[in-house]
Amino acid sequence: MEEKETIKRQPEGIIFVISGPSGSGKGTVMEILRELYPEAGLAVSATTRARRDYEEEGREYFFKTREQFEQLLADGEILEHTVYNGNYYGTLKSEADRILGSGKDMLLEIEVDGAGQIKRLFGDRAVSIMLIAPSGEEQARRLRGRGTDSEEVIAQRVARAYEEIRQASLYDYVTVNETDRARECAEGILSVIRAEHMRSRRMADYIHDYFPDDEL
Repeated sequence: MEEKETIKRQPEGIIFVISGPSGSGKGTVMEILRELYPEAGLAVSATTRARRDYEEEGREYFFKTREQFEQLLADGEILEHTVYNGNYYGTLKSEADRILGSGKDMLLEIEVDGAGQIKRLFGDRAVSIMLIAPSGEEQARRLRGRGTDSEEVIAQRVARAYEEIRQASLYDYVTVNETDRARECAEGILSVIRAEHMRSRRMADYIHDYFPDDEL
């Protein structure tokens, strides 16, 4: 049986923001990452789009009406949000409070627009990671392979993907999700998580507690 990841966490959990354009394969990578690092909490987003047959409330999304979502926005209960294909998507403050309040790391799979909002809100406590396909051609091939969109819609999605990839320099890390190597990509993200927990500024409290000055 594969050993699950156990990471020496600091008192405050870290927010790992993972996003990428449509066709980057982030959904598959996130499933594997959750398997590799089950200790982390996954923040479930809210959306106003219609629920699909296989989806469950609170598992894929929290499904809201437009009026409910806009009321949550007005009440300051949405940490970040974006509009995609005419629907709202956003991160509930209650989800962040639930996960971070327990001291766990938080995995947050969100749109590129929202990643910048989280970074501005949480500063160094949030680490952003962008997933991209190996090339524009592969990005388009993956979208066509879904068999759900017209060529016109695929062209629009590819154009948006290019716009989002141009924002890669704003992220802390960028990783290429090579075709048929999603597990390798997830393991790379896990390496980032390990490294972030070893940053000296995050180890300062640990050193202070376990190597007090009065014992030197």
